Amino acid sequence: MASNPRAKASAQRLLIAADVGGTHARLALVGVAADGHIEILQHEKYACAAFAGLADIVEAFRRAAGAESVDEIAMACAGFVVEGEVVNENLPWLVSLPQLRERLRSTHLAVVNDFKALAYAVADARDALVTLQHGVAADDTLPSVAIGPGTGLGSAVCIPQRGGTVVLATEAGHAQLTPGSELELDLLREFRRSEAYVKTEHALSGPGLVNLHRALARLHGVAPVFDTPAAISTAAHRGDAAALDTVRVFCSWLGSVVGDLVLGYGAFGGVHLAGGVLPQLGDLLTGSDFIARFLDKGPMRPALERVPVRLVEHGQLGITGAAIWYLQHTGT
Repeated sequence: MASNPRAKASAQRLLIAADVGGTHARLALVGVAADGHIEILQHEKYACAAFAGLADIVEAFRRAAGAESVDEIAMACAGFVVEGEVVNENLPWLVSLPQLRERLRSTHLAVVNDFKALAYAVADARDALVTLQHGVAADDTLPSVAIGPGTGLGSAVCIPQRGGTVVLATEAGHAQLTPGSELELDLLREFRRSEAYVKTEHALSGPGLVNLHRALARLHGVAPVFDTPAAISTAAHRGDAAALDTVRVFCSWLGSVVGDLVLGYGAFGGVHLAGGVLPQLGDLLTGSDFIARFLDKGPMRPALERVPVRLVEHGQLGITGAAIWYLQHTGT
């Protein structure tokens, strides 16, 4: 996307914001006005596997955007930071913050969990960027949760407070996968043939969609047909039986997990569904048992019936959220 020279010149401050997942990295040059309003001036998308490291992607973007002198960098990155390193097995390379700062000559580089950034953006975006799937109008005084399957399964909790919102990143994707039906129990047994510990994102993510397809094929005594999430979703839209079975199981199981998260976090203010997988499913999600399983929580059903579930048009929200988080946490 070409930059807007006039907007770039009028911005009081420039920063680079990035949304880095296991498959793609999206970077933007962000202009910050005097009143704090932000505007995306240039946006690019990169395949992570095509680069030797994250610094190479940032340097490529700096050249493309003419932003070699911009040293404020806000990164929304899958995983969490421990002693200066981002811990996430879905990233194709090690991310060391001290090495990044040195390589990029930036003393103002900060990293936030990708779904924590998304939650900041959702809180700022209002209803224009979401499609209501279920429930009633949101109660802004109650906690809410953002969750989405992509390369992994990301999640964050928004807790309203006076003067703003506290956002807590979680690692819900690494919680143990819990079956809620006989079929899911059989699938879990299949997963356990190769995995001693089966985490939730082993089934509920982009790679998880493929894992489900292969496990279903083994249960039915047939060979798997598809080897990518995109191939499965495309075939399901065409009416392919094996792909449809996979998507139905995926959506149903996801609904159950999301219902558990609402109860576990007390997130009765609403659910925001995001990630790279759900937009590919489209109407298949709406026509699935997602909501039925979301509500199937015994005596808590009446409470869950009031919880709004929204599908987020993800787009550039990860980038926007990274910028919002960075500006709030640098005191400007």
